[in-house]
Amino acid sequence: MNSTIKKDFFLKPTLQLAKELLGCILVHRTDELEISGIIVETEAYMGPDDRAAHSFQNRRTKRTEIMFHEPGFIYTYQMHTHTLINVVCGEVGIPNAVLIRALEPLNGIEKMIEFRKNQPISNLTNGPGKLTKALNITMESYGKPIWLPPVYIKEGIKPEHISSGPRIGIENTGEARDYPWRFWITENKFVSR
Repeated sequence: MNSTIKKDFFLKPTLQLAKELLGCILVHRTDELEISGIIVETEAYMGPDDRAAHSFQNRRTKRTEIMFHEPGFIYTYQMHTHTLINVVCGEVGIPNAVLIRALEPLNGIEKMIEFRKNQPISNLTNGPGKLTKALNITMESYGKPIWLPPVYIKEGIKPEHISSGPRIGIENTGEARDYPWRFWITENKFVSR
């Protein structure tokens, strides 16, 4: 039985957390079932100085407000028709976050297939919008602690090798698009691309 990660796990520098989340298990537990996957890909967003971050130049809005709070809270936002899930990190008042980009399906795969309208397993959770649909994570998770159910992170595996490279889908962000702040478990087949 993997134990739930405690709040103090999230009290570390953003780039370090983005790597240490790899191999952890993201869980959505309801009364009926537990759906989960191993985190295989993340992206770090470094707040005020990062043109790709929603909180660039300390932009503080209703949407970004939770990013200014303590590490370990959930920052969800909508992009097109997708909900994306991030973990707030860094120091209070410095709005950093780590996006969970891809999972390797673990528990509740039949339910994931149902939520993803019969997609094959290889396409269930290999992207940030896909994984939230597969785990039925919605905007209701915004501002909740990620160390407590129903949506939480628990211990998983220790990756043997971690790769890094530029983040995805942030073309209009100047030099920020080239920062190597995307991390993934090397050669994992569930990485987004």
